[in-house]
Amino acid sequence: MIEAELKARVPESEAVLRQLDEYATARIEVYSDTYYDRPDGSLEKADQELRVRTVHGVDGTRTVLTFKNAAVDEDSGSKPEHETIVENAEAAHAILRGLGHVPVIAFEKQCRNYEFEARGRRLLATFVRVPEIDGTFLEVETLVAEADLKAALDDILAVITDLGIGEENLTRETYTGTVAAQRRVRLV
Repeated sequence: MIEAELKARVPESEAVLRQLDEYATARIEVYSDTYYDRPDGSLEKADQELRVRTVHGVDGTRTVLTFKNAAVDEDSGSKPEHETIVENAEAAHAILRGLGHVPVIAFEKQCRNYEFEARGRRLLATFVRVPEIDGTFLEVETLVAEADLKAALDDILAVITDLGIGEENLTRETYTGTVAAQRRVRLV
């Protein structure tokens, strides 16, 4: 399946949150993400991602192992995604390291997740703050077959527009790249 996703910087956070609260009840969670690569950086060079995410929320803690293949849509960055819940986070980290992968970056995301139906699709809208990055973001996504990607992205864009976020706020900026850049600046 393809994760059809658009991400935008949110200029009016409170207004967007009020609208999202009308769509669904927020699930407030903190994601602790660790991204892995091979020592030669070949996953990043191939536009692939390998991540262990531990999610802390009011309902408990869960860990998800995710692999994302190279983007199939350059404008949005939408990628084939494969995820599975893992029972033991430390074991997942140990397995990846044992297979020769190295952690390249780890950081936290503060998220408000909203699951709702719009335009005939089950969507997940995530309002994101990363403490190391200025500003707030909104990710809206759904899983689709590749043949349905364009229509899904059109529907997602319509939802983002309905929330009062203009197309000029869409971004392909990655949290990993921005956090890494922030950390390099602090070292100088």
